[in-house]
Parts: sequence; structure tokens; C-alpha cells
Amino acid sequence: MSIAIIVIYTLALTLLFFYCLMQLSLAIHYLKYKKNLKEHPENIEMEIPEGKYPFVTVQLPIYNELYVIERLIDAVCEFDYPKDKFEVQVLDDSIDETVELVAKRVAEWKEKGINIIQLRRIGNDRKGFKAGALQEGLKTAKGEFIAIFDADFVPYPDFLLKTIPHFLHDNKVGVVQTKWEHLNKDYSILTKMQAFALDMHFTIEQTGRNAAGYFINFNGTAGLWRKATITEAGGWMSDTLTEDLDLSYRAQLKGWKFKYVEGVVSPSELPTDMNAVKSQQFRWNKGGAETAKKMGRSIMKSQLPLKVKLHAIAHLFNTTNYIFIFLTGILSVPLLLIKNVEIQFNYFKYASVFLIGSIAIAYSYYVSTQQREITAKKTWKVFLARFPVFLAITMGLSLHNAWAVFRGWLGHKTAFVRTPKFNIISSKDIWKNKKYIPKKIHPITYIEGLLTLYFLSGVVMGLYYGDYGLMPFHMMAAIGFGLIFYFSMKHSRIKS
Repeated sequence: MSIAIIVIYTLALTLLFFYCLMQLSLAIHYLKYKKNLKEHPENIEMEIPEGKYPFVTVQLPIYNELYVIERLIDAVCEFDYPKDKFEVQVLDDSIDETVELVAKRVAEWKEKGINIIQLRRIGNDRKGFKAGALQEGLKTAKGEFIAIFDADFVPYPDFLLKTIPHFLHDNKVGVVQTKWEHLNKDYSILTKMQAFALDMHFTIEQTGRNAAGYFINFNGTAGLWRKATITEAGGWMSDTLTEDLDLSYRAQLKGWKFKYVEGVVSPSELPTDMNAVKSQQFRWNKGGAETAKKMGRSIMKSQLPLKVKLHAIAHLFNTTNYIFIFLTGILSVPLLLIKNVEIQFNYFKYASVFLIGSIAIAYSYYVSTQQREITAKKTWKVFLARFPVFLAITMGLSLHNAWAVFRGWLGHKTAFVRTPKFNIISSKDIWKNKKYIPKKIHPITYIEGLLTLYFLSGVVMGLYYGDYGLMPFHMMAAIGFGLIFYFSMKHSRIKS
């Protein structure tokens, strides 16, 4: 048993180590891209030739968005783009008051000359959820290009003017993805940590992959598709919870290029309660596993260059890292006992090589932080304040997310549970006592509470044996699971 624990622990650490090195390589590609951009600036202010505006369909897939749908409709209807050159489809699968709100807003904008329609599927049919709604809307979409926005976004008026030129510049570009900006990133510790993680994705990962010629993904919103790309790739499919990642890989395997434009930002609202964060994480991680299972073999069989294949596989399988994160955590406590009672050799003397991986991932997040802060002092201040908390919360979510990934790999089918939004922008805004807040406490939450005690026992054990090597990790894990348990319970008991 002791040998089995050491082998599994080492294997999990090894796989996480290689993932960290992959992230480091993306950070290096990102920095090279930024350096090259300084020396040879791109023409990022490309313009649409006069009188050559292509027709665009803007799709808004929504389901019960009582608090945010009006601001989204207003934002897209105010696009600085010829009115006769774009249409808006509100793909409304709602079953509450949202339906009436949408109908009223659509009528108001129609009177102002905007080509906008509320599309509802017959019999309140939500087959395929978001993917099904997008595919249904595509049947009547007139646009050569399809812009997509989730309900929590508030795009700027010049969105189309800044993105459409990238398609006109290269007819092999099938997708233009923009960077997410966070309207409420400083609202709470939860929003700060979400912003910290997402900013890494939208700087280092997306730009790094794109600059190196690796596969990237459409992020489900705040981007545009060439309609022909969707059609040629097989259309939207609902056999995974991440229909955006799935279609992205199918399209790139067909030879379509993806363009990530870091300089164009699209504001959005981050979830403010723990259960909403968990539902979003579940969807992303389970869907990631489902897509990896579906597309992994196609990537390996493709004629892509080896480097592109390796990064594509790493990208597809990155959600599986939560299983390895959880394993390293849960096995570290018995490993401490084994090290001090059964096996007389210094395991950590050899395992210390894995610290390189920790340094690599820390550096990647530092570079990401550096892009948003003005001075080196401010960069270090923000990084040192947030990176340890981010690691703790990542560990705290590892059981929940590993369970999602495990279910994805096993092929268990689950509904597309959308993340509720409450129009929370400033600290004065209140999301409590509003609709859509889940009240049911998931059994995993109770296990997260027990794991808090489990890792505290690891701290006590380290003190008992005078072995402090794993103590910082056990303290971090106890804090992480404790935070997740506390907020999950607190946010489930709010009265509506």
C-alpha cells in the first residue's frame, strides 16, 4: 500500500509538472510576441473599406436572464455599425418573466429601426441547450459573420468595427475572439480570484497559443464566427457541455485560422456567489473532459506538426489536471506518515525537482499580472497577495472539479446549468435575495468541510513528527477547502 501511494503520488506530480512546463512555454511565446509587437507594430487599427460593410448576425442565447438581458440588448443595438448591415437574434429559451422583458425591449428597438427579433423554440423546447439554440438561430441567420454574446456581457459600441476587419484581411480566418474584461472584479474575494485566473487565460494562454500557431478556442461569447466556418465544421453540437471548445477544434482541424485579439476587450460580469462559481466550473471542467474524449483521437491522427499536436492535447486535457491536483493533496497526508514511520529514505530530497513546476506556473501568473499593473512594485504587491489565495482556492475546488472531470470521462450526461447573473457591478449592488440562487447543498460540500479537518490533521502530524516539509501545503489546502465549504454553506442559506 505504501509503495502504491508513493507511485500514484509521483505520477500525479509528474503529470502536473509537465503541464506547468507547457504553461511556461506559453508565457515565453507571449513575451516574444509582445517584444516583436513593440519592434514591429501590427496594424491593429484596421478599418473596413468604405461601403464594404459585410452583413452580421448578432446572436444572444439566453435562458431566464431577468436582471441583465435589457442591458445586453441595449448594448448590441447601439453598435456603431450601419443599421442595414446587421441583425440581432435574441435566442430566448426563457420560461419566466424574461420572456416579457425581451418582447418589450425588442419592440422598442424595432421602432428605432434596428433589425431585431425574439426567437423562441416551439413548445419551450430546450433541446441541446445553448448549442441547440445557436444552431436553430443559424437556420435563419442572414449574416456572413455571426457575433455571439452571453447575457452577462456588455460589449462596447465599436466591437464590430474592431473585429470584422480581421476577417476581411484574411479569408481563412474563421473566428475572431476578444478578451474578457471584468465589470465587478473587485466586488469580493471570489470575483478577484476569478479575474486573476481568467486574466491568465486571456493573456498568456490565448495570446501565447495564437502567436505560436497552436490551437486556441472560441470562449463561447464575445467573439465572431464566419458562418461558413460553422457550417463546414459540422455546426453546433450538444454532445458536450463545452460546445464552443468542441466546434473550435473541429473547425481548426478543417484548416480554419483563429484570431485572438488581446487589444479588443468585452466587459462582462463575474459570478458573485460560490454556488454559481461551482456550477460554472462544473460545466467547464466536465465539458472539457467530454471534448477531450471526443476529439483527442482526431488530434493524434491528424497531420498537424508535433508541437501543435502536443499543445492541442495539453489544452484539451488540462481540466483533467484537477484529478491530479486532488490526488496529490489527498495522498500527501498518508505520505507524511509513510515517510516518518515505514520507509527510511528522504523522498522529498528527490521530489524537490517538482518545485520547478511550481516556479514555472508562478512565473506565468506573474507575467499575466505584470500586463495589468503599471509599476513593478504594484505587480509584486498584487501577485503576492493573490497568487497564494488562488492556489488555495484551486486546491479547495479540486474535489468538485475532479468529480466533474470524472463524470465527463465516464460519459455521464448532465443538463447545461447556466450561471445566474444579477447585474452586480459595484460594491453597493446586492445579489442576495434575488431569483436563481440555488438553495440545495450538494453532498460534495460536506466532504469539502471534512477535508478541511483532514488537512488540518496533516498540519498536526507534521508538528508531531517535527517534519515541516509538507506543512505549508497542508495549511494551504485546509484554508482552500475551508473557504469553499464556508462560502458554499453561507450562500446556500440566503433567503429569497
